[in-house]
Amino acid sequence: MMMAKTVLVIDDDPTQRRLIQAAVEKAGFACRTAPDGESGFTTATEAGADVILLDLTMPGMSGMETLERLSERIPDVPVIMLTATSGIDTIVTTMRAGAVDFIVKPANPERVVVSIRNALKMSSLTGEVKRLTRKTEGGMSFDDMIGSAPTMRQVIRLGQRAASSDIPVLILGESGVGKEVVARCIQGASDRAGKPFVTVNCGAIPENLVESILFGHEKGAFTGAVSKSLGKFVEADGGTLFLDEVGELPLDMQVKLLRVLQESEVDAVGSRRPTKVDVRIISATNKDLAEQVKAGVFREDLYYRLNVFPVDMPSLRERKDDVPALVDHFVSRFNASEGLDIPGASEETLQMLCAYDWPGNVRQLENAVFRAMILSEGGELQPHDFPQISGIMPEMADLPPVPQSSQPANDASEHSEGGDSPVSIMDEDGEMRPLSDIEREIIEYAIDFYQGHMSEVSRRLGIGRSTLYRKLREYELDPEEKKVG
Repeated sequence: MMMAKTVLVIDDDPTQRRLIQAAVEKAGFACRTAPDGESGFTTATEAGADVILLDLTMPGMSGMETLERLSERIPDVPVIMLTATSGIDTIVTTMRAGAVDFIVKPANPERVVVSIRNALKMSSLTGEVKRLTRKTEGGMSFDDMIGSAPTMRQVIRLGQRAASSDIPVLILGESGVGKEVVARCIQGASDRAGKPFVTVNCGAIPENLVESILFGHEKGAFTGAVSKSLGKFVEADGGTLFLDEVGELPLDMQVKLLRVLQESEVDAVGSRRPTKVDVRIISATNKDLAEQVKAGVFREDLYYRLNVFPVDMPSLRERKDDVPALVDHFVSRFNASEGLDIPGASEETLQMLCAYDWPGNVRQLENAVFRAMILSEGGELQPHDFPQISGIMPEMADLPPVPQSSQPANDASEHSEGGDSPVSIMDEDGEMRPLSDIEREIIEYAIDFYQGHMSEVSRRLGIGRSTLYRKLREYELDPEEKKVG
């Protein structure tokens, strides 16, 4: 199931806090509370929240001051104002300052829950727009990737290294594993971020058009060339050209591609002089190029040019730890893009989805979730919402439990001194260990578990970031060693 969203209630009236907290928790949300603006701001920025309910009139730092500071520090978190007056001037002022809604006190519990759900929908839609913007503007990063499974962590580590230079990258993997996503993240983490990212599916271009599409043509160069075309290489100048299914390129085009890689210039069809280009090449294939070289259908010299830095993408069946997080991601995305309100998938559904082998990989999972959400009659997604999968799966009782996503790369037992717990509270003699030793190991384990993302570590441990960093210094821990994305 999707992780419960957290609501922060900032109100100096303890009765109001209790009433709202009860309504929020009854609706299935996690709830934090704060008695004033100062402590509320600290909780919001250090422990985190998905939605904030903020009282307008409070002693000390007023609601408006708190709203302004929150809007400046965490602008993506929606704020709903609680106000004792419904005066239009007050409402307009708060909305201009960044509030997404207002509720007149005493707050009606149903009104509060509806407002929270609407704010989360708006936040999800805004997040989807920003994600699409990053994608179109060549600014995707490895933080956008879901890759907690050990096999994917290796992909991310290799991708980050590849991003530090213009080295040609060859991404290998089955169809649907997300090779283009990795290519976009490499671009977004490199000096070419924000520059053009041009994709060419080499297997989808008619053979007689491959040359003009890749390298361009002059007007009148051939029948039907009614205007000049720059070609994909020139379009990608300064950025990245992603050659998907590069193994499908005809042999004569492989020769021209090799020349572009060697000379950094392209010869458009019908042009008298070559055009210089500065393009980073990332290619991908679901074929065994070495076998194609042996078979004589792929040039050996081009193979060595492209295969300088290979990255092996695992199939989805090899990274089933990521299935629950991928389902959550797709549910959130389609909720935003299709105006739906599906809370997630039931535990039974996730158990089934994790047991399935996904021959079409992440693309198949994405399409299956989309279809299930469109067909769903509301509420959590159930196994019967995936008829093509549930119809061929064994009984639920025979399925393995849902793997835990975000599992650290090192097995938990490496941190343990016995038992199932990653941190032992007893020493080898059966005596209690010192609290400082246990706390150090818990913090170290949390940093590893959340891959060095300190805001998430502080949020999950329930301590402020300043306190966390003080303890890092005290215990001489280095979070950068654990950072993956």
